[in-house]
Amino acid sequence: MAKEPAAEIQLLRSLKVKLIDILRSDPDFVLQHAHSRCLLSDQGYQRVKACRIPSEKVTDLLDHIIQRGPDAARELLELLKEPALQETFPLLSFVKTLPVSTPERKKRQALETQETIPFKKIHSNSSRLVTERQLMTVARSIGRSWREIGRMALDITSVKLEQIEEDKSQHVERVFAMLCYWCTCQREKATAAHLHSLLSQEDWALPPERIDFLLETV
Repeated sequence: MAKEPAAEIQLLRSLKVKLIDILRSDPDFVLQHAHSRCLLSDQGYQRVKACRIPSEKVTDLLDHIIQRGPDAARELLELLKEPALQETFPLLSFVKTLPVSTPERKKRQALETQETIPFKKIHSNSSRLVTERQLMTVARSIGRSWREIGRMALDITSVKLEQIEEDKSQHVERVFAMLCYWCTCQREKATAAHLHSLLSQEDWALPPERIDFLLETV
């Protein structure tokens, strides 16, 4: 059975015709803002930019972002709420009421999730740095949503993720490299408990049976 598309993808697809009709009046304005937020790869940006027909340019832009996944779709919907976009495209006012889950809301969800973990487990593991062996075990549990997890849960930039994807040919090695990079950035905060809390967030939560080992005492 095919996996149901993420809510952000479904929402953006449902608005596609309406957005094309609104944004085609100045597609380059939207494209530049989207590119500045790294919502497109450099190749994708050049491909969309080369299109000469306004409606087709917007269509290509939306298709490219949908292909990049729910985090990119979410970022675009948030971009459309920005004052500059609202002023340029007054008909976009309806976007302000759309139920888009923002990064700030996700951080609050992460804190709420962390609070549900028994205190004794967090306390006993709060200072224990995650090991490479644990990272590899986690890497084997992360599927195609690894880029979304990297951007939204681990706060890794799209540029860095694309670099990892280019450097590593195997999926597990890419995810492992991403987790190692997170550890390098976090330094003393790269604990097993911290990683567990980030990977337990609602939208990208991994099954508990795959990551609860991070809370086990040594």
